[in-house]
Amino acid sequence: MTGQRHDLGATFVRLGQAMVAAELPVLAELGVQMWDYVVLVALRDGPVQSQARLAAHTGRDTTRLIPILDRLESRDLLRRIPDPADRRNRIIQLTDAGTELVTACQSAIRRLEARLLADLPEAERAAFIDTLERVADLVAGRRGER
Repeated sequence: MTGQRHDLGATFVRLGQAMVAAELPVLAELGVQMWDYVVLVALRDGPVQSQARLAAHTGRDTTRLIPILDRLESRDLLRRIPDPADRRNRIIQLTDAGTELVTACQSAIRRLEARLLADLPEAERAAFIDTLERVADLVAGRRGER
């Protein structure tokens, strides 16, 4: 009989909590809060976003997203412009400074990840990251299926 392993959800939660705890000081050194980083990455990697689409994409309620956007806009990291299709809505775009900051954050996090995974052989590290991303995509794509 093999040893008892944790359920995948419990393992992902444990890993997620540990990674967030490790990343917080890295982001703090760059003057970025975790939700700031989540929003910046979503804006960099996604299509042009309305506030409502950005809230849905990041899983952050619109009322909680607005102070994050205010903070990032006050630092000239993003701009909110009227949506030409519906001027009541705002389109959110990264500025050059926002793109530079999110790139710096991601580089610092990648260095942290390399240190945290340094005990794994390089091939195992690459396979782990690839498999983790594939499983996340697979599970996210099947949400709601039974």
